[in-house]
Amino acid sequence: MDITQVKVFPVSEEKLKAYVSIVLDDCFLVSDLKVIHGPNGLFVSMPSKRKKNGEFKDIAHPLNRETREQMERRILEEYGKALSQPTEGSTANEAGSSETPRVSEASQ
Repeated sequence: MDITQVKVFPVSEEKLKAYVSIVLDDCFLVSDLKVIHGPNGLFVSMPSKRKKNGEFKDIAHPLNRETREQMERRILEEYGKALSQPTEGSTANEAGSSETPRVSEASQ
């Protein structure tokens, strides 16, 4: 499995730092991943939904540690690149607007 595209939508919130969408093998889209700043630094939260009892349940997630680490490494790398790139209308992005996504495609 290859992550062939990563779109990062930075936000300016205390813990939530970005929304992310990824494409796997140029044929499967996974949206609504989140870059979160937790007590031990940045991590990637998988897409989830709130159950009736208020708990959250992952909708999609890696089945093993190797895959999770591969996804997290690539997503955080692209998040770092997105933060370092100046954008048009950076004032809007600094205010928390995520209208201009950062896109990275893997070289194959």
